[in-house]
Amino acid sequence: MTEYKVRGVASKEEWEAFILSHPEANFLQSWNWGVFHQNLGKKIFRIGLYENDRLSAIALCIKEVAKRGTYLTIAGGPIPFSEPYVGMLMRDIKKIAEEEGCDFIRLRPQELDSEVSRETARTLGLRKSPLYLTADLTLQLDIQQPEEELLRQMRKSTRYEIKRAEREKIEVKISKDPADIHKFYEHEVALAKKQHFVPFSYKFLHEQFKAFVQNDQAALFHAYKNHELLASAFIIFYNSEAVYHYGVSTPANTNWPGAHACQWAAIQEARRRGLGRYNFWGVAPKNEPGHRFAHLSVFKRGFGGEEVQYLPAHDLPISRRYSYIRLFELLRKTVRRV
Repeated sequence: MTEYKVRGVASKEEWEAFILSHPEANFLQSWNWGVFHQNLGKKIFRIGLYENDRLSAIALCIKEVAKRGTYLTIAGGPIPFSEPYVGMLMRDIKKIAEEEGCDFIRLRPQELDSEVSRETARTLGLRKSPLYLTADLTLQLDIQQPEEELLRQMRKSTRYEIKRAEREKIEVKISKDPADIHKFYEHEVALAKKQHFVPFSYKFLHEQFKAFVQNDQAALFHAYKNHELLASAFIIFYNSEAVYHYGVSTPANTNWPGAHACQWAAIQEARRRGLGRYNFWGVAPKNEPGHRFAHLSVFKRGFGGEEVQYLPAHDLPISRRYSYIRLFELLRKTVRRV
């Protein structure tokens, strides 16, 4: 007789072993993503569903306290997003949300957008979220191909810029020093003022990098021309992929292909690590030229790859306040052009 029990998972080894048995899982459900949020002072819950004492499903839940409301987030989970596992897991997560005074639960499963996944969401009583939780439309490159083939599949202009970076002797240095995050943050702030977006805080970037670099799961790639910084990329290496998580550029990058050099160096490093894909993370839909990330998406698409659409973020309402929060977020979405 099959017995199911939901309880907290206290073992990092058990948690990570489960993740590694699911190649679709990414760093958003990793043990270290939880450590990062704990170091920010947030409350987290590592929930596991056990089938006859064997871990069969997980969900890393993070409690967010904002002015508009309190809620639990599950980015990249639960894993797997299929019945009967997800239903049993969500029943207990809902109890936690109620005990924690949450207004809703927001999740974006690591599940392709399909009629099957949409039906699972409907069965769970989920509603499509007004805002995204993490990247829904991503660009992923199969890096198990030879380098010559990767270059051949790129846009002609992208391939040219990579070759130009080599000719101009643009140097890319890899750093695993958390102290380097301070300069990265300063350049992000300067870029935010120029492009009118809200930057991440220094603590957010520093704690995130520190949590992953201790297990050799993160690195900064800096491109230089004559010792002048052109661009930097914050890359996370986890499970079977490398993720281009954040990037910054300096005014000097306008005249040089520093950002291209960073990406190509990160792809080469991912190949050296034996990873299967390079994830450029989120891209804007091609039919939305006014999207805030449209220009950056053109840059990313130049490297080739396949666009992968995941099930968008969905909410499970908990309190009556959710309706007002939803309206507020719909207005915010319009203002931010995302």
